[in-house]
Amino acid sequence: METFIQLEHTAVRKFEKIVIKDLSWQVTAQQHWAIVGENGSGKSSLLEALAGKIPFVGGKAVFTFVEQGKLLKDYIELVAKDYSSNRILNTAAQYYQQRFNVYDAENSPTVWEFLTDQMKPIGTIDEKSVKLPPIPYTPEEIDHAAKTLKIDHLLQRRLMTLSNGETRRTLLTKSFLKKPRFLLLDTPFVGLDVASRATLHEALNQIAQTDTQIIMVTPPDEVPTCITNTLYLQKKNTEEAPQTKTILLDKALLDSVLQQQAAAVSSFEYAIKMRGVKVSYGGKQVLKPLDWEVKSGEHWAVLGPNGSGKSTLLSLINADNPQSYANDFDLFDRKRGSGESIWDIKNKIGFVSPELHLFFTKRTEVYKAVASGLYNTNGLYQALKPGQKELALQYLQLLGIAHLAEQRFAEISTGEQRMVLLARALIKNPPMLVLDEPCQGLDQEHTIYFRDLVHELCVYLHKTLLYVTHYDAEIPACVSKILRLNQGEASIETRWPIFTPIQRQ
Repeated sequence: METFIQLEHTAVRKFEKIVIKDLSWQVTAQQHWAIVGENGSGKSSLLEALAGKIPFVGGKAVFTFVEQGKLLKDYIELVAKDYSSNRILNTAAQYYQQRFNVYDAENSPTVWEFLTDQMKPIGTIDEKSVKLPPIPYTPEEIDHAAKTLKIDHLLQRRLMTLSNGETRRTLLTKSFLKKPRFLLLDTPFVGLDVASRATLHEALNQIAQTDTQIIMVTPPDEVPTCITNTLYLQKKNTEEAPQTKTILLDKALLDSVLQQQAAAVSSFEYAIKMRGVKVSYGGKQVLKPLDWEVKSGEHWAVLGPNGSGKSTLLSLINADNPQSYANDFDLFDRKRGSGESIWDIKNKIGFVSPELHLFFTKRTEVYKAVASGLYNTNGLYQALKPGQKELALQYLQLLGIAHLAEQRFAEISTGEQRMVLLARALIKNPPMLVLDEPCQGLDQEHTIYFRDLVHELCVYLHKTLLYVTHYDAEIPACVSKILRLNQGEASIETRWPIFTPIQRQ
């Protein structure tokens, strides 16, 4: 078969750092590749290099399909793992995921306007004076692409009203419309519920039957059936097959850190007491009247499909939603709106979410990113007090990433960034952890490692836990209760805790 991509003993450089070295690999006609590997192995960087965004260094990198006078970007579409590569969709994603801020959703472009580049500048008063570019596709092409990605029913919807799964499929549709020679996908299933993942699997299988070849970064258990080949990456090297290793908790270090901070835990009977709490936007009830109590030390999973109201609920708890003041609920035995500050609440909560990750400042050093959790800030803006840097380093060591301490946040892998934010959530030893899909971007070993660490922390320190995920296997063993949301409606279930009591001397 004809070879389209030929890499021979080349390397990939990002931020003046070699993230993949001595890579030899070829892609031939009719092949669709999955790139898998551990955190920090350079998977996303390889996609960026294939798209021409960062350089290959040394060796040989040949793209035989690129005609003279053309660029890689004329043939290759990279769909990033988040929305940062597209300004309009980035904004829509930010507002949607924090949907409690969606006050100007009706001013956002429709899906059709986004796909066809017919978006008027925000704040336009005289719309007739705005000259838009010609529509680059025929109605038939738009219809075909929309049906392939199953968004044909969304074309007149506003971007800011889409669910996470709908937004991802919209971004993929925009790239698919360009009929690229290669479609590069960076973890496209992340953050999607079961139904949305199944829909995307089916869509990718259809795309693979066109003239477009797929190269995607994905966990091994999310490889679509259309994939014909797999490239395994390890840190600083590539291997024909992955090497399995076990990450063990350093219990001596865990005990040392926890004993230093045990006195920081607050005393309260109920972390949360909600009485008929509801949230509406534009006449749509996002969260229907909810009565819910979470006692101190209870461990809950908050489950539900994309768009079910989970992020809205967490925004109320984390003191981010302005509709908090219109509702009747208590946090830590104190009625919300009775005089406590937002920071009083945030000091009691260790929080991680995909949105925090997406918009977290990228230029700060890793140890400072962790220490910023002591001040509930997005980055560190003051001098650390004596002992605080050492505490940050201990949490980095606890999560197995102490070697990253002096690097900048932007210079480490996505999975490593997520581990840093997990350390940031833990460092102030909050009485309650609110973890919204905390394992996004982690490989299987680090997912198990963090899940078990959360279990140890919650049981040993009697921490209250709210844990949001789309994967049952990620739920810590200590979780015994489930709040399940669906279209704003709530139900409560009991889950038998799956854990062995921790034996400590």
